[in-house]
Amino acid sequence: GVGMGMTAPVSITAFPAEDGSLQQKVKVSLRIPSKFQDNPPHPSDDSIKIEERQEMTIYSTQFGGYAKEVDYVNYAAKLKSALGSEAVYRKDFYLCNGYDPPMKPYGRRNEVWFVKE
Repeated sequence: GVGMGMTAPVSITAFPAEDGSLQQKVKVSLRIPSKFQDNPPHPSDDSIKIEERQEMTIYSTQFGGYAKEVDYVNYAAKLKSALGSEAVYRKDFYLCNGYDPPMKPYGRRNEVWFVKE
């Protein structure tokens, strides 16, 4: 019953398949605004969970436009290639982040994050 407005980024946890495509399971995460973080409202829908994201170090790449699944997959492949074999990061998932409302036509910001191990 509490309106919190839109937050950024909207973060989608993607689980890549062996061929680099995304499995059909995803987790969408929204940041709880600062004023609600100490005492977040309790979700009325059982499928919504409140999780505390631990501090992490990430490898990241940024791109513009209206991001689609294929864009995230392509930029994840580019990031993997840029990192080479020396970087150690989680291979079982990566994060796809969007920072802009749907009605923003220009100057959009999207990112792919790999979480450093």
